[in-house]
Amino acid sequence: MAEVLDFSHVSVRRGNKVIVDDVSWQVDDGERWVVLGPNGAGKTTVIQLAAGRMFPTRGTVSVLGERLGAVDVSELRTRVGLASAALAERIPGTEKVLDIVLTAAYGMTGRWREEYDDADVARARDLLAAFGVAALEGRRFATLSEGERKRVQVARSLMSDPELLILDEPASGLDLGGREVLLRALGELAAEPHAPILVLVTHHVEEIPPGFTHGLLMRAGRIEAAGEIGTVMTSEHLSRTFGMGLQVEHRDGRFTARARS
Repeated sequence: MAEVLDFSHVSVRRGNKVIVDDVSWQVDDGERWVVLGPNGAGKTTVIQLAAGRMFPTRGTVSVLGERLGAVDVSELRTRVGLASAALAERIPGTEKVLDIVLTAAYGMTGRWREEYDDADVARARDLLAAFGVAALEGRRFATLSEGERKRVQVARSLMSDPELLILDEPASGLDLGGREVLLRALGELAAEPHAPILVLVTHHVEEIPPGFTHGLLMRAGRIEAAGEIGTVMTSEHLSRTFGMGLQVEHRDGRFTARARS
């Protein structure tokens, strides 16, 4: 198939402010990407474009072979799993956790008149269990901690069996134990040959799960580096990206970074 994602000289402008500036980026089938950079780097905007929830001011974006502006985005979005803070804000606080996951099968954020069979319920429960939140299925979304909400959202994003899975800072708000449960599950997902193409956004190299193959570093709306993860997540590249001296290490499939003394 064509590239899963194809950005060609993409810019996004809001008023006089350029948020993303001349970004060209390709994601191919089978790849697992992490997008990393400081606050204000343009990461979330790039992800909104990749999910078909925003259009570029200039340039072209193709998602799963479909060019934005020339495709029904409501149909395209059913092929893309997304977990993000913006999506979480649309989930009713009174919705039960099990229903939050189930309704993703219809691209909805709240239960209405649709019906689900036993197989749907079993899949939703399996996904909740995979991310360590099976015990929460009867809880209301508003009663969950921020970390619990994050893990429920990731489970939800997989319910429709998407071709492309986009996770915007899924480990944000998690304590150490919750983060490790999530990263272990994402690492196992990355290792599955038939898993969706993965794109994960984070601020921290420690939150990159094992098995991710490629990295995209952004700074001030532009790409600082992109390519195979071992060549991108280096002390040199990350020091430039974050504007400070950093020492980056890689051990047992995980990255760490600290300021140079």
